Amino acid sequence: MTEAKRTRKPSPPRAVPAPVYKKPVVVSDEAREGLGWLHTAKFLTSASKINQLPAGDMPEIAFVGRSNAGKSSAINTLAQQRQLAFASKTPGRTQLINLFTLGPREAPDAFFADLPGYGYAAVARGKKLVWQKVMADYLEVRRALMGVVLMVDSRHGFTPLDLQLMAFIAQRVKTGEVKLLVLLTKADKLTKTEAKQAVEAASQVLAEFTTEDSDIAVTPFSSLRRTGVEDVAELLLGWKKAMPERVHFDVPPMPEGEGGDPVDDPVFEDDDEA
Repeated sequence: MTEAKRTRKPSPPRAVPAPVYKKPVVVSDEAREGLGWLHTAKFLTSASKINQLPAGDMPEIAFVGRSNAGKSSAINTLAQQRQLAFASKTPGRTQLINLFTLGPREAPDAFFADLPGYGYAAVARGKKLVWQKVMADYLEVRRALMGVVLMVDSRHGFTPLDLQLMAFIAQRVKTGEVKLLVLLTKADKLTKTEAKQAVEAASQVLAEFTTEDSDIAVTPFSSLRRTGVEDVAELLLGWKKAMPERVHFDVPPMPEGEGGDPVDDPVFEDDDEA
């Protein structure tokens, strides 16, 4: 006779504690390890279609958010690199998924997938629809996707477009197949009370996606003041360690005119730190 699975009440999305600005921060060994791991991030390739991404089972952590949510700055801050992800002065121009390796140069153990920012009004409707389909396909079916880091401007909370993106990953998040971390960016622009209220409001939204199997977290984040950096580094490393070891990937040839070296591409990223 098999033992019946014990049921438990779903836990609410947990709020990752963020260090207080200008006060001593005790960095844990896990956070130090996580920061060291994130610092190994290196640009690998760009793709405009899902089938141009590496094949295989290397785990991927995708960064998504509106074009002005501070995505580039967050990636650069976490990786402790000034220009890993480039911020264009014209949000909405980049239409590529940019992939970065993490881990040893000769034996990477994970990918960062930097998805194009969404919601920029100047982008033609046709291009918006194309990229909506590409992102939906990636978030819904990409087998290697293990976690999503969603950037939400802490001053405004979830927008209709953020909720639309959440719908693409809702089922995978609820089953625990994909972990979710919501970064409430630009937290330096809020008071302590406002930051607490922002976390509470986000947690209420995320409660809809919370089950006994889901892994959901939310935290204030500031690239300017490094608020939340150590906690996020520790959390992302924990995601990687919780995954079965995956070491295989094949990078397909890049089509003519697609992607390229980010150093030579002035619109490598469409984020805007407004």
